[in-house]
Amino acid sequence: MAEIKNKSNIGQIQIADEVIATIAGTAALEVDGVASMAGNITDIAEFLGKKNLSKGVKVNVTGDEASFEISLLIKNGYKIQDVCEEVQKRIKIAIETMTGLKATTINVNVSGLSMEKEKSKKELLNRDE
Repeated sequence: MAEIKNKSNIGQIQIADEVIATIAGTAALEVDGVASMAGNITDIAEFLGKKNLSKGVKVNVTGDEASFEISLLIKNGYKIQDVCEEVQKRIKIAIETMTGLKATTINVNVSGLSMEKEKSKKELLNRDE
C-alpha cells in the first residue's frame, strides 16, 4: 500500500496497490496496438464477465517510488518496440499525475501476439442486417 505524504498534514493518504495496478493497466490498454493484458492468474471477475484492469500488472511501492512489471498481448501488425515504449510513457504519466508517486521502472513483457482481425465498419454493418 502506497502512503502519500499529505502537504496539509490533515491526515494520511494511502492508495492500495490494486488501485495503482488498475491505473497502470488502464493506461496500457489505451495504447494503440495493445490487444489485452496477459496474466497467469485467472480472476473471478473474468468469470463474471467483468474486465480486470489490473490483470498482468505487478506493482512494487517503496516510499514514494513505484516499479511495475506488466504483461500484455500486442496486436498483429504493430511494431512491438514502439508499442511497448508508448505503454511505458503512458503508465509513467498516469501514475505520476494521479498518485504523485514516481514511476522508476516499468518493465513490459510481451506474452504473445493477438491474431484477431479487427472488424471494419462495413463488416459490422453487414452483421446487423
